[in-house]
Amino acid sequence: MAEEIYTGLDIGSSAIRIAVGKPVPAPDGKDQIHIIGAVEVPSSGITKGTITGLEDAVSSVSKALEQAERITGLPINAAWVGITGSHIIPQESRGVIGVARTDGEIKEEDVERAIEAARTVATPTNYEIIHVIPKSFIVDGQRGIKDPVGMNGIRLEVDALIIQGLSSQIKNLTKCVYRTGLDIEDIVYSVLATAEAAVTERQKELGVCVVNIGASTTSLVVFEEGDILHTAVLPIGGIHVTSDIAIGLRTSIEVAEQVKLRYATCVPDEVNKKDEIHLMELGAPDDEIVTRRFVAEITQARMEEIFEHVERELQKVDRAGMLPAGVVLTGGGAKLAGIIETAKASLRLPVALGTAMGVTSVIDRTNDPAMSTAIGLVMWGRRVRSGGESGGFGNMLGKFKGLDALTGGIKKIFKAIKP
Repeated sequence: MAEEIYTGLDIGSSAIRIAVGKPVPAPDGKDQIHIIGAVEVPSSGITKGTITGLEDAVSSVSKALEQAERITGLPINAAWVGITGSHIIPQESRGVIGVARTDGEIKEEDVERAIEAARTVATPTNYEIIHVIPKSFIVDGQRGIKDPVGMNGIRLEVDALIIQGLSSQIKNLTKCVYRTGLDIEDIVYSVLATAEAAVTERQKELGVCVVNIGASTTSLVVFEEGDILHTAVLPIGGIHVTSDIAIGLRTSIEVAEQVKLRYATCVPDEVNKKDEIHLMELGAPDDEIVTRRFVAEITQARMEEIFEHVERELQKVDRAGMLPAGVVLTGGGAKLAGIIETAKASLRLPVALGTAMGVTSVIDRTNDPAMSTAIGLVMWGRRVRSGGESGGFGNMLGKFKGLDALTGGIKKIFKAIKP
């Protein structure tokens, strides 16, 4: 029997990241994921989370796959693929059904029918449903039920969150992955996978916001009482800091990127006024000298702007400054020095850096906030395939396999595009 492995493929604007995990016995007797490979390859052909050049994107993904296979020594045939981009829109929906059995006992089939009813919402033209996520159930008017199976009632309702994306973007993504010879287990909205790895069930109960700062997009998801309260993708990210530095220092993007990686911080007050940066050492043609304080001011201004946008999204659901478990920052953009202080000041909430939890590994890279989405995709795959052992949202993922509760329409696209 072939080894059971899970592969997460995170296709980003600056890098393609792949994580490969396999279940190993944990001390408490259950299985846990052991990450056996994590690779990061610069990407091309991808802008703002969407594919803009198919050939380039295919070769970037292929490169990452080759590396992953070399590191793990295993053939990788299928992956859970993350999707993001500002084309993704969430929509609330409610499904209502009558319970089928005469004795009024609610079975899994009833739950599946209710979720199916919620999915018949009118989607905008050219959009496909990526996930239908059941939030809570109502049995004969009694609200707040997490799992109605086995209860009695006549009328079952489900409040669901429907996450949909542009059909063309989904098709381009699937085409890109298939062209590398890889099969798609499923397409997953990236920030949900990130949350799978970066926050605990307890944090989701209390109320937490996961903010994934990528190169050209920042995506966020707010949880409360274990449910998704709100989600959004903002078209702004780490690359904007680089371009601000390039404009401010009148230098090339490549030099600006080096300045950002080596010297940038979001807290100008902590920088000595005399600290200088020699741009020639970083690849600039002329020997120009800039102060580090100036770079910090540029960085701070742009990061504050990103957090202002996050704050606006929190205001939409009346949670600005009101989440007990605070904000968890992940993604490559979260590695900037001083980002936690800036986020605390802007959002008036506790802030922590999020790395993958609940997995074991000997690879240093698994502690990188930028890898959290790829590792989250591995955990998501494990959750769906093992039938959702833990509570809450994950439970929903695994429980209603018969319906393929969370995808449906996309599977049809896969079949249509598959070469």
